[in-house]
Amino acid sequence: MTPQNYLLCMGTRPEIIKMAPVYRALQAQGQKVTVLHTGQHEEVAQALYRFFDMKPDISIALQRQSPSLTHLSSALLNAIDAALLQLKPDVLLVQGDTTTALVGALQGYYHDIPVGHVEAGLRTGEREPFPEEKNRELIGRLSRWHFAPTRQCKYNLLSEGVDLARIFEVGNTVIDAACWTRDRLSRSEPASQDRMPPPIRSFLARHVGKKLMLITAHRRENWGQPIRSVATAVAQIIANHEDTVALWPVHPNPSVQADVNSVLSRMPAQVRERICLSEPLGYQTMISLLLQCEFALTDSGGIQEEASAFGKPVLVARQSTERQELVQAGGAVLVGTSVEAITAHADALLTQPQIYRSMQLSQSPFGDGQSAQRIAAILVESVAFESAQQAATVWPPFPVPALRTPTAQALYA
Repeated sequence: MTPQNYLLCMGTRPEIIKMAPVYRALQAQGQKVTVLHTGQHEEVAQALYRFFDMKPDISIALQRQSPSLTHLSSALLNAIDAALLQLKPDVLLVQGDTTTALVGALQGYYHDIPVGHVEAGLRTGEREPFPEEKNRELIGRLSRWHFAPTRQCKYNLLSEGVDLARIFEVGNTVIDAACWTRDRLSRSEPASQDRMPPPIRSFLARHVGKKLMLITAHRRENWGQPIRSVATAVAQIIANHEDTVALWPVHPNPSVQADVNSVLSRMPAQVRERICLSEPLGYQTMISLLLQCEFALTDSGGIQEEASAFGKPVLVARQSTERQELVQAGGAVLVGTSVEAITAHADALLTQPQIYRSMQLSQSPFGDGQSAQRIAAILVESVAFESAQQAATVWPPFPVPALRTPTAQALYA
């Protein structure tokens, strides 16, 4: 099979993490893989690219003159257009539900480049999260290959009229990345060191033997009073459990930081001393903390997935989740931002071993760590088939062959 040129379009922290396994898997298949970095999360991107040994071939110098989605989308449309004219890929891959993914898929359509959507089919069926819910719906209308992480995601796509032959239930590459990172950290390779900030290292050293609650909250719908309610609940949990400490990497948005500090600054010193607020943390640091924590309280989709890879219970600070599989499997509970709900479920996890054990999943519902290998095998065979069909001047719409090779069949089974 002639190697094809696969372009991975990414620009945010979760995209880089979830695309890295696909990058390695396609390279292992002997394909040419190029990386377009859109600059959407420039402040954290370069460290991740270094960690995953994935150097961008083109990096867009994104000049954000306004926080508006209109400005971001316009800037990305022009920049990705220029990159595609230069790189001329055979296949364009996007991941998830970001503005980068939506604009990348749209430009793939404009340039007549087939698009593969990694992590396709996630839905809440509601307006929130905004704008991610609509982004992923639109990407679903532009993609040729839909790599659904779970059966529910597959059904979501089918309900929207996507052809079954174009949907592949492969698992989520976030599990591949988390397990790869865990193993790399365990080998103590210099390049994989978590570089935990000294204040956090000192905090954990002072509280050796205590249970660790890991908190993240960043969703737009939780800004304001919901974040203050989460902070109030965290303070109550720590006050009620002397054997427990909390670590909260706070979102850099100034209003979020002000809301969290306004609540915790009023707490008694003996409570506040057991709550560590930090700047946003690097990926390998977060994986290290997930391995150490008792449970996570989060509104992050990625943390829900990563925690499930390590059997850690999750309290989801949202009213709904597009990762309902974890709730259905018993590994997560939707607690919203109600102080009463958060404290009640945290108390149960901290004091009732049978409840804690019931939320410790032996296997993540999001995958087995082989998702990227499945994606690569499907793409390589599908693209080769389409190339042969095109050479024979036979071009049915969106042809997807049966998986004929033993490798593809084994990985997709």
